Amino acid sequence: MYLILLVGILTVFLILERTMSLSKLTLDKISLNENLFSMLLRGDIKQAIAFCDSRPTPLTNTLKSGLVQVMNKRPDEEVQVAMDAAVLRETPRLEGWTSFLAVFGNVSVLIGLFGTIVGLIRSFSGVAEADAATKAQRLSLGISEALNCTAFGLLVAIVAIVSFGFFQIKIGRAINDMLESSMNLMNLIVSNRDKIKY
Repeated sequence: MYLILLVGILTVFLILERTMSLSKLTLDKISLNENLFSMLLRGDIKQAIAFCDSRPTPLTNTLKSGLVQVMNKRPDEEVQVAMDAAVLRETPRLEGWTSFLAVFGNVSVLIGLFGTIVGLIRSFSGVAEADAATKAQRLSLGISEALNCTAFGLLVAIVAIVSFGFFQIKIGRAINDMLESSMNLMNLIVSNRDKIKY
């Protein structure tokens, strides 16, 4: 039971850490694109880079890496490569230790089942040594303890695995936002290169 409690505490800690980290690392993509793209349509690339610097997230870092290449008058292919590399560099920041939630979910089930087996072994060995009057009481206490282990392990596993799925969806959306915004930025730059003030 104490081992499952430890895994449960680690699970709750990781859920809180991921919730706070992802809220800091994600932005409203639509609002960001409107502000940034209006600056680019005016040709003010330095202001667009400063705008990205003021909100350091994986999305703005990706767009900034492309904008810096544009400011250095690099060809379109190098701008796209810089943004693709930034997506690869920023993705681990979004993922963090999220995969450990899946590990905690699986481990807590196994620990719970192990506790159940140990509880049943203790219960039946206690019954063999007990007198006839206390056999039923010892057996029911042992089985109760064994089932509590299973239930506690399953509870921790459900919380960990559901949280893992939820964070995977959020991280996947953030990565898609980086890819989509970098493609939109690239299209905007290609069609408006003549307006950009260097």
